[in-house]
Amino acid sequence: MAHVSISGFSFIRNGVSLGFPFIESIRSLLPLVDELVIAVGRSDDDTLARIQALGEPKIRIIETVWNEHMGDRGFVYAQQKMIAQYACTGQWAFYLEGDEVLHEGELAAIRASVERHHDNPTVEALVFDYKHFYGTPGYVSVSPGWYRRECRLIRNTIRTYAPDGQYWLVMQQHKKPRNPRGALAGAHIYHYGWVRKATQMQAKLDQVAKYWKGSTPMQIDYANFDPQAVTPFIGTHPAVMAHWIAHEAEQSLVFNPDYKLTSKERKYRLSRRIEQLTGLDFSRKHFTLVV
Repeated sequence: MAHVSISGFSFIRNGVSLGFPFIESIRSLLPLVDELVIAVGRSDDDTLARIQALGEPKIRIIETVWNEHMGDRGFVYAQQKMIAQYACTGQWAFYLEGDEVLHEGELAAIRASVERHHDNPTVEALVFDYKHFYGTPGYVSVSPGWYRRECRLIRNTIRTYAPDGQYWLVMQQHKKPRNPRGALAGAHIYHYGWVRKATQMQAKLDQVAKYWKGSTPMQIDYANFDPQAVTPFIGTHPAVMAHWIAHEAEQSLVFNPDYKLTSKERKYRLSRRIEQLTGLDFSRKHFTLVV
């Protein structure tokens, strides 16, 4: 079959000071895509220079200035995401956030999945399984409080928009928007946002709260967490993450034995038990599986 083009896209601002493994994220995506569009917000560090220093011809940078007055439910993240996506020229568009990484061992499976579903218009997006690391790269989430699957690769030939930075909605003529119809990609997204140094995580949470009016940033202490919400990670990390994990991630985690669970954590514990008994999945989904 003819080559199916894939654009990659992302957005980032203050990636260095906030502890994002954004260079590793970019490197993990580059072998899969024909171009990589990155909306780089005006930063207080050398985020832009580090991306430029890659000297990668596939990368196209759009320099942006964030709307500091936009405090409605994180919509500024959606704006930046869409700035990058709307500049993509591929038939499919792969969105990867600055703390998300692909495993080199799964790139061929992702390409095969795109080619398998390309001629089936029912499939509008590919859905990835998530590995959310918490506290250190040695623990991964099992709680339904963390989304377990999400669309990250979508047809760039349909009308979509992002209500926030995480997911898409498909626009239908004269109808309410709906979730994309998706098929499983047969691959994972490795999410490292919650294993960066605690000081950088706190700075990131403080920034997020700024764009969610009325919210108070949580005070991060990785030890104050439900130990039943995670399990030891078994497997290999993407090769591009080796240096970051060794030098930028938290290295140890001892859960606080005196920590009192929140009401949400108690609810998720109960949901997890029901899942184990029934095989159901109570995690949030922003897609409809059709294959």
